Amino acid sequence: MESYDRTRARLEHYFDRTAARTWERLTSDAPVSGIRQTVREGRDKMRAAMMARLPDDMRGLRVLDAGCGAGPMTQELAARGADVVAVDISPSLLEVAQKRMPAELMPQITWHAGDMLDPAFGNFDYVMAMDSLIHYTAPDIAAALGKLLSRTRQAVIFTLAPKTPMLSLMHLTGKLFPRSDRSPEIIPHSRADIAAALSSVGASTNLTEVAEIRKGFYISLALELRP
Repeated sequence: MESYDRTRARLEHYFDRTAARTWERLTSDAPVSGIRQTVREGRDKMRAAMMARLPDDMRGLRVLDAGCGAGPMTQELAARGADVVAVDISPSLLEVAQKRMPAELMPQITWHAGDMLDPAFGNFDYVMAMDSLIHYTAPDIAAALGKLLSRTRQAVIFTLAPKTPMLSLMHLTGKLFPRSDRSPEIIPHSRADIAAALSSVGASTNLTEVAEIRKGFYISLALELRP
């Protein structure tokens, strides 16, 4: 997965150095610009839609929060009783997540700075990957999903940047963030794109659409992949 490794390296530099403070603020309650407010609200709606696919009582379940960022998904998973492995490529954002986490939930969480695909993390009941695959090509996404699903008992729930005219225009004009902290390229995909890529690597194509969220400058499609 050479292209995956190159993209991951660019993302690590962006999230841990170039825009760490931007994302810390975006995931807080601090006032932000109108554009970023739509991204914040859209991400909140998407996280709620993904969490709705999980049991209310998750005691005894082990979950990977793949690309946990500043930890909002991690906190909700732990609050339901799950044992959470929270992984992110940015040590800076992991520090933010740990500072924000309620003390009573900390014993349920294991924190790791590194690659979400690392097999050393073991097996899971669920994997949650919100906006952590949107910068990758379809073959890289399929390969990553195959690796994750092979260690997952129930489902991998993940998001894509869907193919829409508006999203394509936003990416072309680069208006999601100012030039100084703009993220690496986001690559739009359709559900069919990912299903075809999964099939080509012999992985499960048991995909279910969870939600498509459109909130201003945030447009995202969540899918659930089961064995």
